Amino acid sequence: MNDLRALAAFAAPHRAALAVCGLLMLIESAAALLVPWAGGLLTEAMLRPTGAVSAIAASAGAAVAGVPVVLSGLLGLFALQALLKFGNIYILGNAADRIVSDLKVRLYDHLQALPLAYYQQRRLGDTLALLTNDVYVLGGFISGTALALVPLLFTAGGAVILMFRIRPSLALLAVIIIPVFFLLEKIFGRRMRPLAAQLQEEQAGAVAIAQENLGMLPAIKTFTREAQESTRYREQIDRIFRLNVKQRGIYAALEPLAQLVVAAAILLILALASADLSEGRLLPAQLVSFLMYAALLTRPVAGLADVYGQTQMARGASARLRRAMAETPEAAGHAGIALPPVKGEIEFRGVRFAYAGRPVALENVDLHIAARETIAIVGPNGAGKSTLAHLLMRLHDPSAGTILIDGIDIAGVSLPDLRRQIGVVPQHVLLFNASVRDNIAYGRAEATQAEIEVAAAAARAHDFIAGLPQGYDTLIGDRGVRLSGGQQQRVALARALLKDPPILILDEATAMFDPQGETEFLQECRAALERRTVLLITHRPASLAVADRIVRMEQGRVLAS
Repeated sequence: MNDLRALAAFAAPHRAALAVCGLLMLIESAAALLVPWAGGLLTEAMLRPTGAVSAIAASAGAAVAGVPVVLSGLLGLFALQALLKFGNIYILGNAADRIVSDLKVRLYDHLQALPLAYYQQRRLGDTLALLTNDVYVLGGFISGTALALVPLLFTAGGAVILMFRIRPSLALLAVIIIPVFFLLEKIFGRRMRPLAAQLQEEQAGAVAIAQENLGMLPAIKTFTREAQESTRYREQIDRIFRLNVKQRGIYAALEPLAQLVVAAAILLILALASADLSEGRLLPAQLVSFLMYAALLTRPVAGLADVYGQTQMARGASARLRRAMAETPEAAGHAGIALPPVKGEIEFRGVRFAYAGRPVALENVDLHIAARETIAIVGPNGAGKSTLAHLLMRLHDPSAGTILIDGIDIAGVSLPDLRRQIGVVPQHVLLFNASVRDNIAYGRAEATQAEIEVAAAAARAHDFIAGLPQGYDTLIGDRGVRLSGGQQQRVALARALLKDPPILILDEATAMFDPQGETEFLQECRAALERRTVLLITHRPASLAVADRIVRMEQGRVLAS
């Protein structure tokens, strides 16, 4: 029931277009119900000239006049059906595309708003599968399978009613056979449901492997693991293939069995109808109409079998999407009090924090940093140095204690206001596949070329950028792969400086430099750092020269300052 409510919620913004399509489907179904009736009229018109010779002549004119009229009526019905189908396909196609587009945007916006902790507990490929597979399953189900359900039921109900009007006893036999279809669906559905869920999981796994391996391609090539990773991916695809074969086998068996039941039912109806026909209880024209209605009834009944299978797949996709959408996002931009421009005084008071499923990362941390002070935070790996920076930006929230900037508890301030006043240069530089200019201006899209060059000069990046083939317009590839490690970090520092934040975090920002280059870089950037509060997270001795104070951490505690 929760899955059905979720599907209804996803479809709600598009109810107008879906209602139009549903109406067109109903009219098309009504036209389809008129075809067997017209077929009976045609049969009657064609068989009418019977009896005496004088009556034949009289009836011949009626037959000549009647058949063209009925044929014209049938042609008009077929033309109407074609026109309705065209309009339905066109409008429904647009609606389906819009549903998928809106679902993808809503899901992306929600995923983007989730805290980092969500991604630290899941494979990225599983999340990508929501955007690349599940939204299409749901979009197709809402705009196709679910929407077609009402017209299918209308066609089935109309056919049954009209069959009862022609010959109740024969119609009762046809209706009794319908439960056989649902019994078949029940039997096959027990296998389809878990199979559909497993198939979705394996497809997500394939996306995860491809995403991870393409991101790790340098390591794969360095360790000559191409064959092994190709085998791992092929095995995953083979599992998907085998599941598809099983699923296709179930669908392939269901349809022929349904056709066999229909054929047997029609033969039985013909056997019973022959007696009624010979005894005059059933006219030939009525038999033609009855058989056409019986044939028409098989379409919605077979369609309902397909609805069942598609519903199981949609339920699985809906459940995964609903779980993701139920995750609590970070506070919205308008939540929290406004944080005025800060001087940069920072204080950690009794801060405690642990990542999910891991030991405590910070334990009772007390640390005061004066405005415009540069402190070097040192300690072994896992000491909690980077965690301090993450908590300061509220990428995570502490489980205990408070963090203050200029005496204001950051737990109650607006996230955009807070993060706009903090610049970060991470150890693993995050650059986009765009131009150097676009990467530097990422935090200030409105920045002028002169401002971008000033920031690049302050980061000592202008000279090497000017020497690139297209200067600031040079594309740097995924994650800046066309730049050296030191160049990437200079671009990242220029991006942070252009933001002009009062607080700057340099998290192993010189890790890609050799000792001499690191010393020169830090000395050249001293002027850019002295007007800010700087947290210099480092293992490198050369970086300590620019610090006003050194803070040593170990096992999540501040040991010395």
